[in-house]
Amino acid sequence: MNLSQHTFWKKYIARVKIDVDHAAYTKVVRSWTDVIPACPVNRLYFIIEGEGYVKIGDQTYYPKPGELYLLPAGRDQAYGTISDDTFGKYWCHFTAKIGDLDLFQILSTAPSIVVKDPVLLKETFEKLISNRRSDAFSAEFRVTGILHELIAEFIDGNAAVKLNLATTPTYEKMNGVLRYMEQHMAEQISIETLAQLAHYHPNYFINAFKQFTGYSPIQYMNHLRSEKAKDLLLTTELNVSQIADAFGMELSYFSRMFKEQTGFKPTAFRDLRPR
Repeated sequence: MNLSQHTFWKKYIARVKIDVDHAAYTKVVRSWTDVIPACPVNRLYFIIEGEGYVKIGDQTYYPKPGELYLLPAGRDQAYGTISDDTFGKYWCHFTAKIGDLDLFQILSTAPSIVVKDPVLLKETFEKLISNRRSDAFSAEFRVTGILHELIAEFIDGNAAVKLNLATTPTYEKMNGVLRYMEQHMAEQISIETLAQLAHYHPNYFINAFKQFTGYSPIQYMNHLRSEKAKDLLLTTELNVSQIADAFGMELSYFSRMFKEQTGFKPTAFRDLRPR
């Protein structure tokens, strides 16, 4: 995966829409047990004390205090106790959707991490619980932000994160389109050409492309061009006119496009280079 694709996928997963169903601290009872086929929500369990088990698909795990577990949506989930020394745990149930897909269908991870700073994570969960119960107008903004922080903590601490792109129904088609666009930035590419690459009708293609990338085709092409132009401005001595020519664009159109994408005129952006 090249740098441009990596940047795209980072932004793609950041479009996740999060909704927190429940959050609390619980010292579970001895009878705590359940089996949930194809569970519709993600579950985060931060284990503080005790013992028990969780099951994801056909794999059974025995979480220890100080570990943060994720039971991903769409998988068979189960949990239970194994002794009178039951779990004391912070937990939350949430959905995390990108279009019709769950985030952790696209992003594959190990089921758990060892928390580096348990005190800080406990405080984060306490903030989540407090804001989940709050009537303040700002509460949902804070809840969403805190859960983003928890997900980021889980991802950053995870040694087995990878994109599971085969789960994305349109991935193979759209990835071919994205590669073609990246290889032909200097050309004026028609919607019909891109639609043919994906084997879609042009009208359907535009909607499918925007759902997949968050951009219209022209917006995405201009995003590619601006990213490449930033690199050329910072690492070469090509003048702005030469860079515009490299993309097959009139200087005035290129300068306008670049400012719309970055907030800077090309010459002003070049002035940001360390001297």
